[in-house]
Parts: sequence; C-alpha cells; structure tokens
Amino acid sequence: MNQQAGLNHVDAARSREVAEASREQDWQRPSFAKGLYMGDADFSLIDPFPQPDPDAAARGAHFLSRLDALVQNIDAARIEAEARIPDETIAGLRGIGAFGMKIPTEYGGLGLSLLDYGRALMRIGSVSPAIGALLSAHQSIGVPEPVKSFGTEQQKRTYLPRCAAGAISAFLLTENDVGSDPARLGTKARLSEDGEHYILDGAKLWTTNGVVAELLVVMAAVAPHEATGSQPAGRGGITAFVVEADSAGITVENRNAFMGLRGIENGVTRFHGVKVPVANRLGKEGSGLKIALSTLNTGRLSIPAMCAGAGKWATKIAREWSAARVQWGHPIGRHQAVASKLSYIAASTYALESVFELSASLADAGMKDVRIEAALAKLYSSEVSCKIADELLQIRGGRGYETAASLAERGERAVPVEQLVRDLRINRIFEGSTEIMHLLIAREAVDAHLQAAGDLARSDSSMEQKAKAALGASGFYAKWLPQLALGSGNLPTAYSGHGPLARHLRYVERASRRIARQTFAGMARWQAAMERQQNFLGHIVDIGAELFAMAAVISKTHALQEAQDGRHDAALALAEAFCEQATLRCEEHFERLWRNTTQTDDKLAQRLLDGDFSWLEEGVHDVSAGTGPWIADWSQQQRPDARRLYGPGAGQAEPTADANG
Repeated sequence: MNQQAGLNHVDAARSREVAEASREQDWQRPSFAKGLYMGDADFSLIDPFPQPDPDAAARGAHFLSRLDALVQNIDAARIEAEARIPDETIAGLRGIGAFGMKIPTEYGGLGLSLLDYGRALMRIGSVSPAIGALLSAHQSIGVPEPVKSFGTEQQKRTYLPRCAAGAISAFLLTENDVGSDPARLGTKARLSEDGEHYILDGAKLWTTNGVVAELLVVMAAVAPHEATGSQPAGRGGITAFVVEADSAGITVENRNAFMGLRGIENGVTRFHGVKVPVANRLGKEGSGLKIALSTLNTGRLSIPAMCAGAGKWATKIAREWSAARVQWGHPIGRHQAVASKLSYIAASTYALESVFELSASLADAGMKDVRIEAALAKLYSSEVSCKIADELLQIRGGRGYETAASLAERGERAVPVEQLVRDLRINRIFEGSTEIMHLLIAREAVDAHLQAAGDLARSDSSMEQKAKAALGASGFYAKWLPQLALGSGNLPTAYSGHGPLARHLRYVERASRRIARQTFAGMARWQAAMERQQNFLGHIVDIGAELFAMAAVISKTHALQEAQDGRHDAALALAEAFCEQATLRCEEHFERLWRNTTQTDDKLAQRLLDGDFSWLEEGVHDVSAGTGPWIADWSQQQRPDARRLYGPGAGQAEPTADANG
C-alpha cells in the first residue's frame, strides 16, 4: 500500500470512528421504520394514526389563523425580484411569535407541536420558500432546538426568550472542504490559559441565516488539554458553542447567491481569535456532533412539511390549468398522457402529507424512536416533490418554463412554476444530500446485522476474529431467518378492517420480509465490503421509503374512515392510486438490486477520472476556466481589510491578522 493510500485508509477509518461514536446507538423505543427493514412490519405502531393533544391543537389552530392573515399580505414577487425578505415582513412574523413556534411557553415561545409547526411552514413555504428557510433554519437546527434539548437551565433562560422574541439564529457546521465528513473539521477552539473562555479560529460556509443572525451555534474541534485555570482536563473533540454574532473577530465575508431561494440569507462566516465564554459551551467537550445529529432527527421534518405544501400548490395549479387549457377539443387533463401526470401529482401529494403528518405526530407523542422515520420523510419528500414540480412544469409547457414576471408582463396569470422547480431543488441537498441520507438510513437499517456480524463486518479483523464472529452470527440468523418465510401478508384475510387497502398492507408486510432477506443476502455476499455497495443499499433504502409512505397513506385514510370524515371516499381513491404506483416502483428497485450496471459504471467512472475520455470534451468552451480554484484555500489568514459586510455591526472593521498575532 503506497503512502497516499495509507493516509486515505487512516482518514476513512478516522471518519467512520467519529461518525460511529456520534450515533445514538441504543434502540430503547420501538420504531416502525426500523422494523420495516428487519422484516417486522408492526402496523400497530402507526395505526391508529396518532392524534394530537387537544390543548396543543387549539394553540396551533389559533396561531395558524393569525399566520394565514399575515401571509396574505406578503409580496412574494418582491422577494424573488429583490432577493431579500423585507424588514416589514420580518417584523410581522416577530409580531405573531413565528420565531418562537417550537420554543416552550415557559421560555416565551408558543410551544407548538411539530405537527402544527410543520403546518405553519407549509403555509409560509407556499408563499415564499425563502421565508420558510429563514424560520426553519432558526428553529429546527439553529439555537432554539439544541439549547432546548441539551442546554443548561441557565442557557435556556438566557437564549430561548431572545430567540422567541425574534433574535435570528443560525447553525454553523459545514466548511469549505468539509460537508458530510466532520472528522476533518478545520474550525478550532482552544481553551484560554485562565480557563474562562475558548478562542475560535476558522471559517464556515453556507451559513443559512448567518448573514443576519444575532446568535450562532458553531461546531469546532477542541484539542485535548490539561487542567487550565478553573477548568478540569478535557478530552476535546467536536464541540458545540453558542456564539454572539457581533463578537469581535467575526466577519461575514460574502452573501452567497443560489439558483433558488433568492431571499435566503446565506453566507461565509469567519472566526479569528473569537472569545467564547466557557458558559456558552453546549454539553461536554466532544459531544458536538452528537448534538448536531440529534437536533437533525426532528429538525429534518421541516423539509417534508414544506415539500407537502409545494405538492398541494402544484396539485391546485395542475388541476386548474389542465381543466382550462383545451387541445384537440378537450381539456388537456382529459388526455391520457396528461391524466397520468395528474394522477401522480395528486396521489403523491397525499402521500407527502401523510408521511409528514405521521412522522411529526409520532415525534410529538414521544413514544416511538423516529430517527429512521424522520430521515425517510426527508429523503422521500425531497425527491418526490422535485418530480411533482417537474411534471407540473411539463403540463404547463412553455408557460411552466417562463418566469412569473414575464407571464404578468404579457397579461397572463403570474404562476411561478419555474421558481418552484428551482426552490425545491435544494431540499435534495439541505440537511444531508440524498446520497448521504441513503447511507445514514442504511447504517441504521442494517444495525442489527452489523451487531450480529461483529468482526465479520470489519475489514481489519483477523481470520481468527472472523471465525469467532461467524459462530455468534449463526445463532442470530438461525432464529431470525425462519421468521422471514411466512407472515400475515401471506394470509388473504389479513388486515380486512382496512377494506380495499388491505391488499396493499399485505404487500407492505411481504415486501418488508423480502427487504430483510435481500439485505441478508447482501451481507452474506459482501460482509465487510457491504458499506461500499452504495447502489445496493440505496435501492434497499428506497424500497423502505416507498413502503413507509404506503403505510402512512393507509393509516391516514383509515383514520379518516374511523372519524367518519367526509373526505374519506376521495382519500381512498388517492390512497389506492398511490399504493398501486408505489408497488410498481418497489418492484423496479427489487429488480435493480441484482440486475444493474454498477460494475461497468465503476470502471467507466475510473477511466473518466483518469482522463481516458478527455477527447469527448473537445469542441466546447469552458467560461469558468481561469476564474479561480475549484475549492478556495481558506487556510490563509483573514484579509487585512476584512469587514463585517452584513448583519449586526455591518461596516465595522475587524482587527487585522497582524494585530491579533
């Protein structure tokens, strides 16, 4: 093994070690989604559909009515044109307590449930996704959530009332060369000699809300240290800090611009000798990544909420346009090619709403472990909503590709479909890209296999260790595998209480056992190399996501039936259509587990990286060539002329690197 390969192996091993140490590894509460991947589809965990607490529901309804009145006066076109959220809009949101939706009432917040918080984001996001991003970044991953969950009582009383009153916050983890691999974090924090504060140095990229925030949650690597001042010796590691955004040494050097979310306040934030009191540390040294991951467990549910809102809007536009637009003597919605798209949009939107409501309700109830549910909801919703938007654009044709402003100038209804496509696209990247979500969910889904396999699943195990582990694994599989042969899904009368949807529940149960068998086959084939089979694991995860969505749809529809809700008959039609469509998608994923072009693709990609196909790139001009490096070198010291360009204290010169030593 050459030196570079050795370094890469060490880096990879270290990254896995950091990620594994930061996982919540115990499963003390049941999880429906985890059971799906193990062949145990226990519908009693989600059916009957969880019902909200009446008092919480009343608080939510009161706030949503106030929010509805406010959003009617938001000028979404102005936000898109100016790429800014107007001050009066922010003031209006502060006035109704929107910045404290998730904050408990004892700390000045509204204390809304996750369900009503998501319904609020659904409304706001349908008007302006940039405002949705502002509020969700502040409350789902910004200061309120980690302080509420991990802060001391003093920290809660110091920061939560400020956040509830409208002090905008941001979460800073990503760096220039660090995305989903925090083991390589470059921002450092060292304890001062008197033990009174930490000193932060480094820079953060894509800091949503960071441009205008008053408070920041910053992740930084602390080196192990001896006892200092009044502080005992520390183990170091990635650590979370609450930082005042106007602290000396902080500069916001750029306000980033993107293809969508034009009003988002996202930038580059640099720390140079920033003093942070020890009292501002969240949790212990080394617990920062665990805090971040735990925060994201429920924080991710903001994306499914806004995706469901986008689906609802798309359904409305698709219905209205397809009924009004006439071709060949009939509304286009009456033509089969368009009708199939309408069916997909409506049925999938019902699924998006069901997935969000089920996941949020389970989290609110607090009786289930929703790690996989929340991750699946984020993954599934971000992918499906993008396809819905693309289908809507296709239905609208040239008017879908044309901007709303241009449509208005021609005297037509200003329908921002192309903006919807641009705005939704970030959700497949936000808070864990689709590819990373596949790996994260797969890791949790195969956890029982990895525990049973032990050293068999570790590439650095000796033959003796592997042999010993094989004996232990055989005991687990001897009990587990026979349970996957038959189940309630094989009984034609199972789930009869669900009427026409019973057959789909039986499919979910059978497919759950099938996933488990296929996962076992993969473990038997690849063992320690299983983690590198990302395409295989991706299909496994996607099958589980479809099954979870089917189960959510069926549970919601059953709840409407039990409540004798007048919408039940229509919901049943949506549910049947969705389940039929999802079943076909599952079968395609099952087929591609073993029949695919993965090996060919890997070889071709390697040759592409090696330059074997450079001739294919001839005949075009790259206008970006010579404009800068692929990734900027952030190891340089702060520019002598650096200023806080945006946010609190904008325009104030910061101390130069030389002045700070």
